[in-house]
Amino acid sequence: MKIIVACGGTGGHAFPGLAVAEELKRRGHEVVVWDSGRDIESSVMKSWDGPVFSTGARQLSPRNAFSILASILRCRREMRRTRPDALLAMGSYSSLPPVLAARSCGVKVYLHEANTVPGKAVEFLSRFADTVATSFDMTARYLPGVKTVRTGLPVRATIAQGQRFAFIPQNAFVVFVTGGSQGAHAVNLLLMDALSMMKRELDKRQQLANLQPSTFNLRPLYVIHQTGVKDEVLVQTEYAKVALPSRVHAFEQEMANAFASADIVVARAGASTCFELAACGKPALLIPLPTAMRDHQHFNADAFAASGAADEGLQAKLTAEAVCRYLLEKYDRPEHLARMAEKMRTLATPDAAVRVADLVEGKSSHLASFMV
Repeated sequence: MKIIVACGGTGGHAFPGLAVAEELKRRGHEVVVWDSGRDIESSVMKSWDGPVFSTGARQLSPRNAFSILASILRCRREMRRTRPDALLAMGSYSSLPPVLAARSCGVKVYLHEANTVPGKAVEFLSRFADTVATSFDMTARYLPGVKTVRTGLPVRATIAQGQRFAFIPQNAFVVFVTGGSQGAHAVNLLLMDALSMMKRELDKRQQLANLQPSTFNLRPLYVIHQTGVKDEVLVQTEYAKVALPSRVHAFEQEMANAFASADIVVARAGASTCFELAACGKPALLIPLPTAMRDHQHFNADAFAASGAADEGLQAKLTAEAVCRYLLEKYDRPEHLARMAEKMRTLATPDAAVRVADLVEGKSSHLASFMV
């Protein structure tokens, strides 16, 4: 089969799409990945060694109407030239031109919705799809009259195969902070301050331990922080002020090793992040993006928190002091983190890429599907 996987926009849509593309390619299909051509996608696409076509898709906005129309026409011309058998679109604005082009060319369409609450693109495009694959059971209720199949969210096969960074002390308590591939300014500022406070508190404990050696069982603090481009220098400078050992990068190239090294992760609650945490069995403090469409990150975080695998913190209510206290509590009670890690692993769907690939191949009869 000739298959297009449209998965541009952000890492949260690209990584799951690439996971399925790799599975389809492994099965012998001719797979082309379509992205939107944004700069942010270049880092993500480095992991794909197959052909890539850039659609020129843009954010859904009246001011982008001409660009969106041009993208639809570009996609239609490419489909007429290559004559694919199926299109798998992973959601976001980058799915609109490929799906509409596929519809006009008679190409079978499959969609995947990563989040609990469907985005506007998937909600609109679902009428053109043969089936919508979902990550959560609850998503089906938001797509009445649409055939849905819960496959889980595909994650990179390598994400759970990382090794602890050798340069981090073996007894260190490691906090991994990530706002996603583009960073999260509010999370960066909050955790920068909270972790600096935590370092100062642990320094005080160390001074007391020097006087009363049997009183404390101290572990050094180490931070891994993916900041996004704008905050990299700011965060590096702040950690240097308090002599906090850290690895700070705008974009963390070794995510698998970062997850493997972490005792706890502080992150946004995009679906891709949530399911990567599950694949790695890492407890987390999830801070949903408050402006996320239809508050879907809150519902993602709530689903994971309800299982006891994570805690949710609302950005508007969190303070650096509160986050510092939270992290110190986890530092002092590692048994809590161990229980959270166990529950996180139960939420993983390691065969999600296989399930989505089966769907595209027409082998979905063994999957639970339903319409509401």
